[in-house]
Amino acid sequence: MRTTTLTALATIMMLAACQPSSTTSEPTPTETVVTAEEIQAETERLNTWFDAKFEEELVFSPVSQTFLGRDTDQDKIDDMSVEAEEEKLAWQRAKDAEMKSSFDYDKLTPEAKTSWDIAVYQLEQAEASAKYRSNGYVFEQMRAVQSFLPQLLIAFHVVEDGEDMDNYLNRIKEGSRALEQLIVRSKDNAATGVRPPYFAFEAVITEATSLISGAPFEDVENDNALWADAKSKIAKLLEDGKIDQEKADQLTADIKTALLGKWKPAYENLIAWQKEDQVNAPKTAQGISALPNGIDYYNERLANQTTTDLTADEIHEIGLKEVARLRSEMEAIKTEFGFEGSLQEFFTFLRDTKDDERLYYPNTDEGRQGYIDDATAAINKIKTELPNYFGILPKADLEVRRVEPFREQDGAAQHYFSGTPDGSRPGIYYAHLSDMSAMPKRELEVIAYHEGLPGHHMQISIAQELEGIPTFRTQAGFTAYAEGWGLYSEWLAKQMPGTYEDPLSEFGRLGSEIWRAIRLVVDTGLHSKGWTEDQAIKYFQENSAITNEQARSEVRRYLVLPGQATSYKIGMLKIQELRADAEAELGDKFDIRAFHDTVLGGGSLPLTILERRVKDWVETVKAS
Repeated sequence: MRTTTLTALATIMMLAACQPSSTTSEPTPTETVVTAEEIQAETERLNTWFDAKFEEELVFSPVSQTFLGRDTDQDKIDDMSVEAEEEKLAWQRAKDAEMKSSFDYDKLTPEAKTSWDIAVYQLEQAEASAKYRSNGYVFEQMRAVQSFLPQLLIAFHVVEDGEDMDNYLNRIKEGSRALEQLIVRSKDNAATGVRPPYFAFEAVITEATSLISGAPFEDVENDNALWADAKSKIAKLLEDGKIDQEKADQLTADIKTALLGKWKPAYENLIAWQKEDQVNAPKTAQGISALPNGIDYYNERLANQTTTDLTADEIHEIGLKEVARLRSEMEAIKTEFGFEGSLQEFFTFLRDTKDDERLYYPNTDEGRQGYIDDATAAINKIKTELPNYFGILPKADLEVRRVEPFREQDGAAQHYFSGTPDGSRPGIYYAHLSDMSAMPKRELEVIAYHEGLPGHHMQISIAQELEGIPTFRTQAGFTAYAEGWGLYSEWLAKQMPGTYEDPLSEFGRLGSEIWRAIRLVVDTGLHSKGWTEDQAIKYFQENSAITNEQARSEVRRYLVLPGQATSYKIGMLKIQELRADAEAELGDKFDIRAFHDTVLGGGSLPLTILERRVKDWVETVKAS
């Protein structure tokens, strides 16, 4: 259950009461006086309309319904065609026009005006990205839609009765259809000269091959992960008396038929297409500025991911300055640790000393479980400190899990999947543990804080659990806000007792932050300054203790997800700036819990709207 302190309640009430200056001054004879009752009525009418529109929009995505814990459209997968995207965009345009013609912005509360502004912003983003639809990479190793389809069925499709398993069966067929649609889009993009780097093809082929390996695709004893999952779920239904033996036999036979007749051919088509087009991809990876419309596309990606108007050059310079600042702090920790060599030599020591138990977990099942146990302990420990820094706390639980074998990659980044709004499914912090030499102990704490508490799990859970705002805002996502909060959380955790007590853990925190600063330099270097993959890897290793495998994995991530990596540091710097300004403005009136409740209490926001929200709160506190 969400805990709301008096501080949080006061914050929320002040924000609700705050009015723009144009409505707090005495009206002139020609101005219309808007009463509090009119404002409340128009706001309630708009919120009701937003919720109805959210339900309309949700129809476009059966997968989103599943992620929200809904039991609707569980037999379907989203339409992945360009035509479906155009239909959705047309719906967004009509929604925007209806909002502007049906409601009076000047008769809304500040919170309702924020909802309006977010809705307008979301359409603007959709319009901008639609112009470059053919510039994106359909298949690559990061978003990995090819492995998401089985993950959806295995990890998120809830099976409680025979009908749910019938839906599971149909989703196998639907997944095959969706994959074929994506192959068509990939071919269309390639026809314009847009294709991912050579390495991405290799990753997709490897993953797709593994997804049609094992029984029933081959005459072997080991079951494919999806087949094993289906049989396990059928057996559980039979054991619980939810289905009889006849139904179990029918489901088993039908799912096997679908896997062999639908699933396998679709993945074989994907593999064949990837092998056919791979020969056209340059083996030396290039940034997107080398592709058609690449420079304009990159500028759109930067604006989309940072929610600012910062240019590539400006972001690059911010990165260089942050790298220099953080290196000086790392020098101090190196000295505290007792290492007498240079910082570069310390990087090498940390990177290469794989058999030192102070630095790495054993590359064994015991070592992997040790990582999960220690990450869980770090999260549980910091949980006790949260009420001192937050008024609003999440009710959703959090679990640390190893990434499923069919999508696990050595050295790949850890990540978070949100739980359901009702708390029936916990949030999940996923860790890639196939190669423990890529998971140094010094990074365990900082990653746990970023992905778990007070990071992504806290921010996303609070957003989903918010009351009194339209549902679409509880599900909105802006990368700079979300990842900026995650990185801010790493820094915030340092201010809490009992964290980063080991100098190596503090070095890990600095390493995580410099990692994000390096991203500003490397992402813009690759996509706007003509950097090569090797040049980017070299810069990474000159400024961090990252291993060669991690550096290559990271750089290849930036190459296929242009601009995304810049969101972390830009978002963090904005939140830090807003906090510093609020502390300076309010002095003794500054309350850290109220500040955090202000930042988190409106859900995910573009940074421009977040800045306005915080400044409104500051002015309200000053006035009180």
